[in-house]
This record gives sequence, C-alpha cells and structure tokens, in this order.
Amino acid sequence: MLHIFYSLQMVPILKPMDLMVEASPRRIFANAHTYHINSISVNSDHETYLSADDLRINLWHLEITDRSFNIVDIKPANMEELTEVITAAELHPHQCNVFVYSSSKGTIRLCDMRSSALCDRHSKFFEEPEDPSSRSFFSEIISSISDVKFSHSGRYMMTRDYLSVKVWDLNMESRPVETHQVHEYLRSKLCSLYENDCIFDKFECCWDGSDSAIMTGSYNNFFRMFDRNSRRDVTLEASRENSKPRSSLKPRKVCAGGKRKKDEISVDSLDFNKKILHTAWHPTDNIIAVAATNNLYIFQDKIN
Repeated sequence: MLHIFYSLQMVPILKPMDLMVEASPRRIFANAHTYHINSISVNSDHETYLSADDLRINLWHLEITDRSFNIVDIKPANMEELTEVITAAELHPHQCNVFVYSSSKGTIRLCDMRSSALCDRHSKFFEEPEDPSSRSFFSEIISSISDVKFSHSGRYMMTRDYLSVKVWDLNMESRPVETHQVHEYLRSKLCSLYENDCIFDKFECCWDGSDSAIMTGSYNNFFRMFDRNSRRDVTLEASRENSKPRSSLKPRKVCAGGKRKKDEISVDSLDFNKKILHTAWHPTDNIIAVAATNNLYIFQDKIN
C-alpha cells in the first residue's frame, strides 16, 4: 500500500517560459474627468499630483482617491463657444505651487496655485507671434502643442508642436530662446498628412539629465536629438536591424527634393504608419527609451 502511494506522487518539472510582467493597480482615482486624460504629473512635494483632460486640470493627494481639487476649468457655459482645449500639463520640478499647461492654439500658461484656488488667471502667458506671410489652412493645426516639459533645473521649458521643438526661458514670454526643426521637409506634405489624419499625431519630447540635449520622435521610426551647446542635431532610426546588442546607430538623412544621395531616404518613401510618439531619457545616465508602435527600444551610450 505504501508503494502504491509513492508511485502516484507527481514530481514537479520546471519548464522555461518567457518573462511575463503584469501591472496591478494599487489605488484607483476615479470619477474626476469627463474627457480623456492627456497628462499626469507628480509634484515635487511627493504628496500631490495633477491630472489634465481637454477642459479641466485636477489636483490630487496621493493618499486620497475619492476626491480632487479642480484648479483649471476652461469649459464654457455653451460648448459651441469652445475655441481651444488643454493639450498637456506639468508641475514645476522644484516649486510645488507652480505648473504650466499648453493649448491647441499654441499657447502656454504658467499658473501659481498660491494666487487663488481656481487658477483661471495665469501668472505668465507664453506665445510666439505668428508670421502673417506663412499663414495657411494648416497653421492652427500644426501650432497646437502636443507636449510641454520643464527642464530639470526649472529655468526652461520645452514644447513640441507638429513640426518643431521650442525651448522657452521662463523669464521671457514673448518668444522661445531656441527653435529646433524636427521634420521641416513635411511642410510640403501637410495636405496629404491632413487627409490621412497624421497631422493630428501627438509627439512627446524629453530632456537629458543635464538639460544640454533634447529628444523627440518623428515618422519612419526616426527620432531626433538636438545638442543645445553645439547646435548639432542627428536623426536616428529605431528598428530591429539596428537594435542588435553592441551595434551602433547610424545617422539617417532625409532628402526633401532634388538628387538623392546614396545614404539618404526620400521624403516620399517615409512610412507614416511607423512613428515614435513616446520618448524618455534616463535622469542621470545616457540611456534612452523610444516607443515605436508596439515595440520598445532602449539604447545606451557606447561603453568603451
């Protein structure tokens, strides 16, 4: 009888499997937004954070999930009078009472929560004057800001619109101190980009740890990096062929017209279904992450 009992015992067998990562919510902050949330930013006090949708920005306490404080509300009494929406928002990295939010009209408002409970009046208003000679049917669409990021130092902020990245000094509201063209060669393609809805794509941007370089995405799985000190820029590509261990990324160039060189790619050959909308830079190391459709690529500076 004892022999039969032992013969029925199952010996566990270890089978190798792919690593599965699953996120489980620890807290759910609900019932505060009517529209899709476009931004979340944790405060420097490590106790509060803000969330923003098209028309409202709410301030939450990390330990209180069932209520929040509305700090910005641009919803008009009559929705037919709505002329702009909130596109992005972020809290200042050092001053817990200061935050900015951008709009679909290409403007940025800096607000101070010490001035009033509802920040319906901004402290600073950043807007670049438009050149009347360059105005077109697409001007308002391409000027809409898709992302805003404070620098780590807190002195500057960066905004991304459809064709460019701009760096603003918080002490100068009239115009940006730097403008970097991301894919100016697409200006002649705006009509077709409007027809296929790509003109409404929302690209993010990010700073490196020292605030000396910035990065943002483009089409064809390209992403752009700009060195603020040397004024040099480079276009790189995130692809499976380039993501082999210890392989170096080679700069890519786009030919906008005329005779195409051997190492260039024609603007007509760009794949607009391949796009890098999300980018991140490690706060201290030279490590970047870019999301290309359903693939995540992580690149590290070359180690000798």
